[in-house]
Amino acid sequence: MRDFTISRRYAKALFYLGQEDGNYLRYGQELEAFRTFLNQEAQVQGILVSPVYDKAGRKDLLTAILGKTDISPTVKSFFLLLQSKGRIGYLEGIGRYYQQLTDELSNITRAVVTTATQLSEDLVSRIQEALKQVVKKEVLVTIKQDPAIIGGIVAKVGDLLLDGSLQTQLKSLKESLRRGEGI
Repeated sequence: MRDFTISRRYAKALFYLGQEDGNYLRYGQELEAFRTFLNQEAQVQGILVSPVYDKAGRKDLLTAILGKTDISPTVKSFFLLLQSKGRIGYLEGIGRYYQQLTDELSNITRAVVTTATQLSEDLVSRIQEALKQVVKKEVLVTIKQDPAIIGGIVAKVGDLLLDGSLQTQLKSLKESLRRGEGI
């Protein structure tokens, strides 16, 4: 719970700065790019987060890394603030919440669609359009494959779960037969 509160606080602070100067989308992209870099460079992330290394050395490392990027001065200052406060380890949660704030402002929602097989681009577009009609927002779709659902799709959009999988239909049929209901 504490992690969530801290992440939200820092994400909101950067987001509001971005809103004020009109660069909130750029700041989000820079935040995501740096998060991706740290996830790929686990050793660097470990050094920046670990209290085993002295604070000045960690700050120097971060400053050197940021100096080789074209990240905006505001976001560089944000990262240095996180480092000085010992909060650089919260970057994952900060990035996730920042993305939520950006999506809300842009009237975008994200959906995860699970299918048994790979879908064509045309079918993905049609699913995206159908979800857009249901939630009345722009929808960004991520496709996952799970052969266990046998067929159909399962779409999760925020708290809404639309389960049209063959696996669920078979379970429902099985329960109906178990209860002695007619088909």
